[in-house]
Amino acid sequence: MPAVPMQDILSDAFEKRYGVGAFNIVNDLTMDAVLGAAAETGSPVIVQVSLKTVKQMGARLIALMFAEMARRIPVPAALHLDHCPDRKVIEDCVEAGWSSVLFDASTLSFEENLVQTKEVVALAHRYGVAVEGELEAIKGVEDGVGSEHGGAVVALDKAVQFIRETGIDCFAPAIGTAHGVYKGEPKINFERVSEIVAAEPIPLVIHGGTGLSDEVFHELIRRGAVKTNISTQLKITLADSFRTYLNGRPAEYDPLKLLNAVKKDVQAMAAGFMRVFGSEGRAA
Repeated sequence: MPAVPMQDILSDAFEKRYGVGAFNIVNDLTMDAVLGAAAETGSPVIVQVSLKTVKQMGARLIALMFAEMARRIPVPAALHLDHCPDRKVIEDCVEAGWSSVLFDASTLSFEENLVQTKEVVALAHRYGVAVEGELEAIKGVEDGVGSEHGGAVVALDKAVQFIRETGIDCFAPAIGTAHGVYKGEPKINFERVSEIVAAEPIPLVIHGGTGLSDEVFHELIRRGAVKTNISTQLKITLADSFRTYLNGRPAEYDPLKLLNAVKKDVQAMAAGFMRVFGSEGRAA
């Protein structure tokens, strides 16, 4: 079906308390695999793209590719720009017809983040594009964005002020998760999720989904964090699949067999997360 607004996907997930996977694709193969997993499981899905990938491929090409692939599957799908501090790239994605963007102004002061996020929301909403907002830098570097230390946690009243005054469609709070591979057991602040949702009912976003347990996912989703980002695991699966296939077949040079095998592995990975998140069979 044609691409749908991310607001529609997340509002249903938030109301019914199931999770929606947002998978950071890196090329056409991984986009096709993620959408194939959504069709296989009957799940709504968010195809997510990093700033680094957008700069390499181009916002319009990605949008055209997504529109064609999404049209072929019978489930709701949205195209989302991940962590982006670059206003020009956000404008390019909005004008190219993307479903949503994350304006990451977490390195700015609260006041400047508030002002600039308001401006991004005003622009995006004129085009029907959703905006994800972020106040605190999530720990870990991913695709060249972020830091190993993260940002200070903002007080609840400031977080609520930010959500209300900017008009964002979903919010990514710091709750103890991190980008990349966890070096130890993460300490998740479940109560912060509940406090934000109680004060301002809005879909929250889990950054750093790779490595969290099923139980942690289920508890976060129950409390209102219904968008879960999966990036690192997709990259691991992609690289490992290429490596395993080629190491096991050193004399084979059929690119389509290779690519089909890799796609199958990435699709299976994404489908597994969709089942854990509870989105299987939720496609309207």
